[in-house]
Amino acid sequence: MSRRMEKINKLLKQEISSLILKELDFKRDVIITVIKAETYSDLNQVKVGISILPFSKAEQVLRVLNSKNSDIQRLLNKKLRMKIVPKIKFKLDSSEEKISRVEQLLKK
Repeated sequence: MSRRMEKINKLLKQEISSLILKELDFKRDVIITVIKAETYSDLNQVKVGISILPFSKAEQVLRVLNSKNSDIQRLLNKKLRMKIVPKIKFKLDSSEEKISRVEQLLKK
């Protein structure tokens, strides 16, 4: 991956994370973390990997994120000075759930 793409991914990760924190109102018992942002080489789309704790509320939070996607996209378009701002696509990162499942198995 080129240095430019790394910078774009880092910028998008930071900005999307701050927009989720500021603009969306989730209950205090839900923690949302933006794990990664992977931009396609043509800058048309960015896959945003998110981690949600507790994992039992992941589907509900993902539905809210997808329903508010256009609002987040609009705010991101205003905030960034890029010729092409990639379209956001949220993807659930289930590695946290896998880690906790392995820990539970090891405890047994």
